[in-house]
Amino acid sequence: MDPEMQKMKEVALVYLDRSGGLQKFVHDCKKYNDSKQSYAVYRFLISINPSDITELDATLGNYILHNPLQAAQIFQSVCFVAIKTLSLIEQLQTEAQISILLKPTHLPPLPSYILSLSAYPFNHTSQRFYMSEGIVIAMGTVTKYTQGARFLCTEETCPFSEGFRCIRVHCAGATESATVRTDFVCSFCSSPLQEDMKFRVLGDKQIVEMIDAKILNALKGYSNDKSHFRIQAFTVFLRDELANKMTIGNHYRIIGIPACVQHGLQATACIEVSSVQLYRPNGPSFVSDNFKYLLSLTSSSCWRFTAILANMFASQVVPPGTYNTLKLAILLSLVQTCEKENADYLDLLIVTSDTLVIDRLLNYSLCLLPRGIRHPPSSEIFPSVSKDKHGTGSASIQACSAVLAKGGICYIGDLSSYKKDKLELLQSVLESRTTTVFIPGKKYGEEADQQVTFSVQTNFWSFVDVDSSPKKHIQKENFLIGQMDMSLIPVNLVDGFGLLIYSEFPSCHLSSPLVHHILKKATNPEAMLYKVSQQFRTQDYEEFILFARNLHVELSSEAENLIQGYYLASRRVRRDSIHGSTLSASALKILISLSKAHAKLSLRQTVLEEDAVIAILLLESSLTLKHGTSALCVPPNPVFPFDLSDENSLQQRDIYLMQCHHQLLKFIAAYSPGIHINTNEE
Repeated sequence: MDPEMQKMKEVALVYLDRSGGLQKFVHDCKKYNDSKQSYAVYRFLISINPSDITELDATLGNYILHNPLQAAQIFQSVCFVAIKTLSLIEQLQTEAQISILLKPTHLPPLPSYILSLSAYPFNHTSQRFYMSEGIVIAMGTVTKYTQGARFLCTEETCPFSEGFRCIRVHCAGATESATVRTDFVCSFCSSPLQEDMKFRVLGDKQIVEMIDAKILNALKGYSNDKSHFRIQAFTVFLRDELANKMTIGNHYRIIGIPACVQHGLQATACIEVSSVQLYRPNGPSFVSDNFKYLLSLTSSSCWRFTAILANMFASQVVPPGTYNTLKLAILLSLVQTCEKENADYLDLLIVTSDTLVIDRLLNYSLCLLPRGIRHPPSSEIFPSVSKDKHGTGSASIQACSAVLAKGGICYIGDLSSYKKDKLELLQSVLESRTTTVFIPGKKYGEEADQQVTFSVQTNFWSFVDVDSSPKKHIQKENFLIGQMDMSLIPVNLVDGFGLLIYSEFPSCHLSSPLVHHILKKATNPEAMLYKVSQQFRTQDYEEFILFARNLHVELSSEAENLIQGYYLASRRVRRDSIHGSTLSASALKILISLSKAHAKLSLRQTVLEEDAVIAILLLESSLTLKHGTSALCVPPNPVFPFDLSDENSLQQRDIYLMQCHHQLLKFIAAYSPGIHINTNEE
């Protein structure tokens, strides 16, 4: 035997002993031995830490990283000797029956170990370990494949006509026909080989489509990034213990061996995965100095900081001071994004005639999050099913805008442009935050039908163009004061959105600053028209939002009492004799979500009464648009009743909001007397 090969086998044994791999191997052997059943293939997983094994022996470490299939044979030989020496599996006869899968814990952080289909060259012929990352955009159902099979020579006098000498085992990137087919011949006598079917070993296989995370930049409605890049999906094979380890829409880092699978005239680049790790990029741990300074200047009031944020937000798209209520709602929705189950969601529905301006504003805001997706009308909002393109005939679940926007925003455009069935599905998702895909078994080669349910962890933005309504000239006689005609959209769907907002400037009465802004931007798109655009850049807002949304906030008892008191009082006030209360059960969740969002936007970790006041005013304004005014009787624009031009206007707004707070306490005392609220006479 080659001395170098013998040395690597010795090092492999030492590594298994030191790393605890030998103990795990003995435990796995015991399971096989206890079953008393003979297998064609005995499969073992060995975890490899490349750093540790390279310290033991650089040659073996290099061999594992660059020749993993040959390195597996070294461990195969070591494991066979161990089984025979320690009598671990009585049924085992030959070394060929042992299948070893090496699972590296990580790879060296060097460019040569990173694989990207968006970069050239793509060396799919070197069968070694690479690290890659991407987002899952399609996922097939779990099917079976052949892990290994026993073949016997048809010539009775041949020694290969019995025993376990001819064993075929699946290799990385190989198709089913490479493991099992009818034209294999005996290597000893060249007679045909025949499979012994009762010894075939089956495993689970799942085909997944992944794509570079750069795709998220391409799916945003607006971007300052002018670079061009090529994006191509790649196929990933998950086998056995890795099946169902991925979730559609998630971002993963994988380690695997690339291969090229031939299917007819087409060749598909794929990766045979060895390990899967969920990837969650860390958000920034800071905000810009300008925001810190602004926060210190406004520390005397709990309302001023967020008012100034909204006032100067998106100055690249609309002039400062315009659309303040909408911009505040956008900021609140942006900081209420995360990938947690049962998160606090905040969906926005905007009623407007300024569709072009609103569309630009929402597109711009999407880019402040890593996952801001503008839904293209030609595709599906929610997951759909199609036949797998790799020739298996099984079902493949395709990702969609809502799933790709996980932990972010899905902007679906004009709501009135969608058909009834799409709107009904959207309403169902807004209510349950889940969507279900039905897979008919007969169509996709399965014995039974399947249903797969996905959680939808995103905020939805949409708008309604009031000028597009065919019924806009028909006035209903039973409209209440402050109520808008929402006959274009089903009532239950409107209630599904957290906030309904009416934009301030109808298209026929555009403000002078907005007209000036649009004309200036049309002649010079790159121009910085306002000083605040230089002081508070888009990147500063992006870092601020990513920092704020990761804050963990808790409700104070005062804020909780105020929210509960308003909710109970509103349920009693907003009621009719036929339908009961017009306040939906989700209103309490929306109030809590708005309050927490305002606290995050204020960079606080405790929700104060002041946060709850803003939340209540926003929701009450939304309810007035839906159902008409109530006994609380808020003005049309309750959060920004007048322009913010200087410190005096900020002081006036504080006084006004204090009066609103006092009026709110009276409202609760009158219509929800059972709730105890601490009042401050000052």
